[in-house]
Amino acid sequence: MFSIIKAAVGGLTALCRVNGHQQGLLHGHLKVLAAGLKTRDIPPDHSDVVLPDRRKLKFVNKMPNFKNAKKEMKNLKDIQGPATTANAFTKGEFAIVAMGGGYLHWGHIEMIRLTINRKMDPKTTFARWRVNGPYKPVTRKGLGMRMGGGKGAIDQYVTPVRYGRFIVEVGGKVELGEIQRIMTEVAQKLPFKAKVFSRASLAAFQKKHADMEQNNQNPWTFKEITLGNMLGIRKVLSPKDLCHNGRFAGKFHLPWRV
Repeated sequence: MFSIIKAAVGGLTALCRVNGHQQGLLHGHLKVLAAGLKTRDIPPDHSDVVLPDRRKLKFVNKMPNFKNAKKEMKNLKDIQGPATTANAFTKGEFAIVAMGGGYLHWGHIEMIRLTINRKMDPKTTFARWRVNGPYKPVTRKGLGMRMGGGKGAIDQYVTPVRYGRFIVEVGGKVELGEIQRIMTEVAQKLPFKAKVFSRASLAAFQKKHADMEQNNQNPWTFKEITLGNMLGIRKVLSPKDLCHNGRFAGKFHLPWRV
């Protein structure tokens, strides 16, 4: 039956081309449907994935358990430079990685917990924290107070985060496409730039920066200029610049510098 209809439509189209119509009068109104086999990708095997007993993010206290809380200086060094801890995967497959330094307030931590716990499926997914609870005190004086009189009282506690620090790690019997929308929503609400990575994409990102440094054709890199102290540049550089070869400007990372 299908072959008869196809032959009839083909005959009508051919007749319409007799008068010089290259496309035919019925070309825009007739369509021949043909069925075919579609090849699908083989679904990944998650038989070796072991889900932990506690799969949701646990509640984090608003302040640490200090008997005698002490005031601290601002000390911005704790958000400058690369992270030395919690910068690699442990059990999960996907993570939210900080692309700059900053402070996480308790409200940000609670937003992450509620968003992920409500939208992820605990039957196939688990999530775990990679940052500590708020522990650094931030002081503040009351509104309308005069200057002087010493340091203000402790107002809240925050968590310092550096570049490359993992915020949350997610794993289980899921793919990146299933969880990426939720993690991207969380990353966009953080007080610093953050990005969602998988194990493969993080390895490719690190390899790209290593190749940039290895294949650099410019001999006058930041490291060579500082070692030679050209134009007396060391007078205006901080110890952090010499340590990180100018890859960081305060809490911001400069990805183009090699």
